[in-house]
Amino acid sequence: MRIRTLTGAVAAVLVLSGPVVDGQAVAVKTADTAAPAGDTRVLTYDTSRAGEFASAVDRGAAVWNDSVDAVELRPVKAGDSADIRIVVDAGWPRSVPGSLGGGTVYFGRQAVAEGHDTVRIAAHELGHMLGLPDRKPGPCSSLMSGASAGPSCTSARPNAAERAEIEQKFEQAPAGLFT
Repeated sequence: MRIRTLTGAVAAVLVLSGPVVDGQAVAVKTADTAAPAGDTRVLTYDTSRAGEFASAVDRGAAVWNDSVDAVELRPVKAGDSADIRIVVDAGWPRSVPGSLGGGTVYFGRQAVAEGHDTVRIAAHELGHMLGLPDRKPGPCSSLMSGASAGPSCTSARPNAAERAEIEQKFEQAPAGLFT
């Protein structure tokens, strides 16, 4: 796990109110802790249609923000259009990627009804939006193994290979691809 150093009030706020995933506090980037412009590609996501899974999506995004430097996922500002849309439905979770860093995630209730962890589902589907394919069957230690790891798997963290693949994809992406 990557450890980020924070100072002052920002660190205190994160320690007191930051999300917890897999029993560990997850640092959430803010304007005070974000990488310098040009180093991090910012993608926005919209949970206005994510229903009861909006907080799981926020936690899944926080996992990615804590795990990689080349891209940051932020909630969309009111009135702006998002790169990634999250929509809840009754089916199985799935993603319809557009270009790298964009598309729609369908957060299906079927996997949740079968006992799968909502934060793992969110982080996995966001992984597709970041350009990762499914890697099934696979172990719990592989986020992109998805449901093949079984409902008892609650690990929402990408492994080293998954993190490295995202870093490479976004570092090599043309600068004009993201705003």
